[in-house]
Amino acid sequence: MSRRSRRGRSLRIAGSALALTLLLPAGLLGSAPEAPAAPAVPAHFVVVGPVGDGLAQTEESVRTVGGAVVQSWPQIGVVVASSPDPAFAASVRQQPGVEQAGASRNLAEQLPPAQSTRLETLEGTANGIGTFAADGEEPLEADQWDLPQIKADQANAISQGSKDTTVGVLDYGIDPTHPDLAPNLDVSRSVSCVNEGVPDQSQEAWQPQDPTQDHGTHVSGTIAAARNGVGVAGVAPNVTLASVRVIDDGGFIYPEYAICGFIWAAEHGFDVTNNSYFVDPWYLWCDSDPDQRAAAEAVHRAVAYAEGHDVVNVVSAGNSNWDLSQPIHDTNSPNNGGPTQDRHTGPDCHILPGELPGVVSVSAVGVNAVKSYYSNYGLGSISVTAPGGDARQIPQTPSANGRILSSVPGGGWGWMQGTSMAGPHAAGVAALLRSTHPEWTAQQVIGALNNQSDALPCPKDYDGDGDGVVDAVCTGGSTGAGFYGAGLIDALDAVTK
Repeated sequence: MSRRSRRGRSLRIAGSALALTLLLPAGLLGSAPEAPAAPAVPAHFVVVGPVGDGLAQTEESVRTVGGAVVQSWPQIGVVVASSPDPAFAASVRQQPGVEQAGASRNLAEQLPPAQSTRLETLEGTANGIGTFAADGEEPLEADQWDLPQIKADQANAISQGSKDTTVGVLDYGIDPTHPDLAPNLDVSRSVSCVNEGVPDQSQEAWQPQDPTQDHGTHVSGTIAAARNGVGVAGVAPNVTLASVRVIDDGGFIYPEYAICGFIWAAEHGFDVTNNSYFVDPWYLWCDSDPDQRAAAEAVHRAVAYAEGHDVVNVVSAGNSNWDLSQPIHDTNSPNNGGPTQDRHTGPDCHILPGELPGVVSVSAVGVNAVKSYYSNYGLGSISVTAPGGDARQIPQTPSANGRILSSVPGGGWGWMQGTSMAGPHAAGVAALLRSTHPEWTAQQVIGALNNQSDALPCPKDYDGDGDGVVDAVCTGGSTGAGFYGAGLIDALDAVTK
């Protein structure tokens, strides 16, 4: 029975009951018993405690105040918990073995379901049979203006990366049957983290659930689509990919998902992770709020744990055209249901994981090597820049499409734009560096990625949408650091220096 027909039936039944009531003699009317209250839906929390064996006390404290331990990470001193009590965090903070605690989803589980709308979306598809490919190119490579912009085409003539280098794609999952990705995908190290942050290695869990969940497959093609005579080419077309699903069916990336993903990367030998997302439900997580502070600390610990296991973590800077070095007026958080807050955020507020120490934060440029109109920026907040696409900057390609062309679920290819597309270019170059210099540490790779980037000067008057009004101000002069960090990544230097 459809939802609509069920609703119509319930209304008809309610009308009949009302008519029967009106026909009964008054003396036969009695007070109807109150319906029992529906049990509260459990909400999710992160509880921060000591690293190691001492976390057992934290787990016991969770249970003492009526919570359930969903997942425990003694490696970083974090417990993922659930409780139907919205006051659980306040209660458990008073218990032994608890340093911090907070709701990881803003108690949205106890509100009507919401759907995320802030991931980049597919903006057109391409025929997989290209007609403009030069000898030795992939069929659709003529539309990949992004590869020559960072000299990836020249780099691939020297090295396409090593199978011993693994890039974990923390995203919506990777289509394991896509002809451009299947040759490089390691299913044995792929996992889903979206069941409350508990690892699940079943393929049904970590692969995209339908064609609309295309984000992870698209960024994966940019990193490592094989040079196999099919479709497109990746920046590092011979490295290994692993699918780490951290985006749920609603399009959200909650702290417990990201925590699981970074720990998985650390403990399964990944060399690089790509993180084309920010952690929900807050665009910026503020230390002045105890719930947000606890979740941010838990994610920080997970990222630091991955760094401690020699993982290079590449993250996208975001698509709000915000200057991250300045106070930000945020009117869209939380984004997962319920009323949003009008917040003027200061230096105690940060995008996760994009503004955490040690990560490589990537802004986006279009074909003209100018900041994409949507890209976040900020002096000291951007590490490097990379092609993310910009529909307003038109390339001299067969399609004249300024977005990024890559793989999508179902064996197809399509265009997207966003810093989500810039990040995987940088992850691909990091993978080439790790392949060329397997003896280098993660910190050495990050240093080389920055040092080898080509500086882009600040534009004099930046008008991203062409309306005659300055849309952003770049600081850094000839260095362009405010928009571009160290500069535009260079794949050729990654394989020759």
